[in-house]
Amino acid sequence: MSELHLSRNTIHFAEPLPLQSGAILSGYDLVIETYGKLNADKSNAVLICHALNASHHVAGPAPEDPEDIGWWDNMIGPGKPVDTDHFFVIGVNNLGSCFGSTGPMSIHSETGKPYGADFPVVTVEDWVNTQARLADKLGIRKFAAVMGGSLGGMQAMAWSIQFPKRLDHCIVIASTPKLSAQNIAFNEVARNAILSDPDFHGGNYYEHGVVPKRGLRLARMVGHITYLSDDDCRFAFCS
Repeated sequence: MSELHLSRNTIHFAEPLPLQSGAILSGYDLVIETYGKLNADKSNAVLICHALNASHHVAGPAPEDPEDIGWWDNMIGPGKPVDTDHFFVIGVNNLGSCFGSTGPMSIHSETGKPYGADFPVVTVEDWVNTQARLADKLGIRKFAAVMGGSLGGMQAMAWSIQFPKRLDHCIVIASTPKLSAQNIAFNEVARNAILSDPDFHGGNYYEHGVVPKRGLRLARMVGHITYLSDDDCRFAFCS
């Protein structure tokens, strides 16, 4: 069994990206990490789609911080379920994230300031489109698998709908094709917790050198309640 070797890169895309909202992003960067080796016919690639608050750092210690272990380290690596001795694994940081890919904290070329609230709304379909462009740039015509959990699972499902001929397997874990009305309502409560934080500044808090931490804290509390079943909630709050 070999050691896990990761490589991190920032890939620039100059071609404009039409978004589901109707907006067009003139150019953007995606941060990726890769694990394992791409075979000669480029048929062993596995795309890992991350959930809401995760990133491209999927497995092993981060290059800049050995204590920062990838969020799916128990799944990906030599001898693990997604065996990097056999598969070439790609972790992508989604567009709009705060972990290096182009997002609200990036500098807008037209204003010289962080995008902030001017960054366009992005959807699961938009993320999948950027991932397909990434595959094109890497010369990967078809993934051996596209997989993810939670919001990452939604992306895997979208792959099977948008590009069914470009993946052999779709692996969806702890996810759903849609949200219930109740879940949408909880999300609205969480969103308003952030909007009402005095440090939010209409979404342009980067310009003020602050972060709406109080609102984010409340939003995550609400979110975690919706992530747990009734049995899990009883264990988490009573143990």
